[in-house]
Amino acid sequence: MAHARGTPSSWIVQWAGLVSNGVAVLDVAVGRGRHSRFFADRGHPVTAVDRDISAVDPHPAIEVIQADLENGSPWPLGSRIFGAVVVTNYLHRGLMPDLLGALAPGGVLLYETFMVGNERFGRPSNPNHLLKDGELLDLARGRLSVTAYEARLISAPQMAMVQRIAARRPG
Repeated sequence: MAHARGTPSSWIVQWAGLVSNGVAVLDVAVGRGRHSRFFADRGHPVTAVDRDISAVDPHPAIEVIQADLENGSPWPLGSRIFGAVVVTNYLHRGLMPDLLGALAPGGVLLYETFMVGNERFGRPSNPNHLLKDGELLDLARGRLSVTAYEARLISAPQMAMVQRIAARRPG
């Protein structure tokens, strides 16, 4: 889902109001940092993590951490917790326990990425990078209260099959 530089996902914008004022936000696999900047501009301290941080513009409210989240290294954030965890266009199933562990009680998970069926439209097409039907709901079941969920075809910014969830950790 290529977006114009700096344009946040409509899903993230739509559900950002669930994130309590001023809480710390974790943005995982930040790319250029569009969601990091979006939340920093809303008054949140943001921790942005990615393997390649060269495209992330400096911002006083954004702590940028370079880390390869897929190479078997320990979770780079230790026991830090966040009022929101944001993930878009990224899937590494082995990271799911760490993402949920980083979510504070009352914290919000905003997750959006590609799902099975996207291979008809191009990349990603590898099943390892495509959510299975209902996978985000399964992740939330028994752990999070789901506010919104979608599994659908989108046409903008390009044709893609996506799953999206906005969910809150009880507490």
